[in-house]
Amino acid sequence: MVYSGLSKGFSARRLEMLTARMQADIDAGRIPGAAMLIAHRGCVAYEQALGWQDAAAGIPLALDSIFRIYSMTKPIVSVAVMMLAEEGKLLISDPISRYLPELRNLQVGVERLDATGRPALALEPTRQAITLQDLLRHTSGFTYGIFGESLVKAAYREARVGSPKATSDEFVRALAQVPLAYQPGTTWEYSHSTDVLGVILERISGKPLDEFLDERILKPLGMHETGFWVEPQRQHRMAQAFSIDPVSGAEVKLPQLAQRPAFLSGGGGMVSTLRDYLRFAQMLQNEGELDGVRLLARKTMRFMTSDHLAHLPAATAGASYLPGPGYGFGLGFAVRTDSGCAIAPGSLGDYTWSGLAGTYFWIDPEEDLLAIFMMQAPEQRNHYRQLFRNLVYAALE
Repeated sequence: MVYSGLSKGFSARRLEMLTARMQADIDAGRIPGAAMLIAHRGCVAYEQALGWQDAAAGIPLALDSIFRIYSMTKPIVSVAVMMLAEEGKLLISDPISRYLPELRNLQVGVERLDATGRPALALEPTRQAITLQDLLRHTSGFTYGIFGESLVKAAYREARVGSPKATSDEFVRALAQVPLAYQPGTTWEYSHSTDVLGVILERISGKPLDEFLDERILKPLGMHETGFWVEPQRQHRMAQAFSIDPVSGAEVKLPQLAQRPAFLSGGGGMVSTLRDYLRFAQMLQNEGELDGVRLLARKTMRFMTSDHLAHLPAATAGASYLPGPGYGFGLGFAVRTDSGCAIAPGSLGDYTWSGLAGTYFWIDPEEDLLAIFMMQAPEQRNHYRQLFRNLVYAALE
């Protein structure tokens, strides 16, 4: 990747507007800081680190600041799964019980009123097996214990599904104790699905998830700042959130990840830097290859970035469908399926995902463009994802 400073096709004046707009919000105390990068036609057109890495300590944000990327871990794990598919070590049509027999007899929780008129969970058998494809596209029936309320989500919280203190085997055993939220293959629901994929990678490879990803993806791509924890000698580069969000008033607690966690969350456990994640995103944009290192075949990348929900129209109908209007979902990414409908500009076929603390990226093959936004302000993530995308496309000539 060439660091050109400005690519033909972008307005220098409008990129300055992007900087000014973000700096104004930082100066107003709405967010601590933001690191932003736009790459276009093989060149970095824009790269800025604005504001504070740690506002309380007065440490400025830098281009090598380390961010908790949360669910931007999911595309990395999804790529790893498809690498094993290319090697014939799995099929995405395989039932997950082939690798995790503990999850062979899951049932679906259906809320009904009991004799007293109160909601209660009834259990129904699954009509079809959960497959690896269901995990990759979030149609497994699993959920999270957060993002809304239901009796199934309450059961997840009670069972402590996804506890950072659990091992991978303990995570699977906890998941086996709770019902599914939906019938497999019917409904898109954001969930622990990619955490399950992480455990499957461990079972197939015989290696811990961090070791497997380091060997197969991170080291080959030169992503030396990406992992599941931050050693003491690098802790001073961790980006921090405000302790109280200045807009919502909510308390913000982010993990410091100062030591290797017991549970390596394939769905949301990693940290990275702006330029490290650029290496991964550029590999995706190049359809599986970067600097002579090929992780995936061109056709596999196109398969992953195609909509896998098109024949499941009911899957996108719920209020909890996070990709939103104009987007389907592929194998690890939301995929744009409509020129209109979405809340921000883009192109047919652009693909994207984001992280809980405020990180976000997308790739637009039609425009030969990728963009990455990193901050640590969970309460403001939705606003700045949309704002950043609007301003990037506004600067494109």
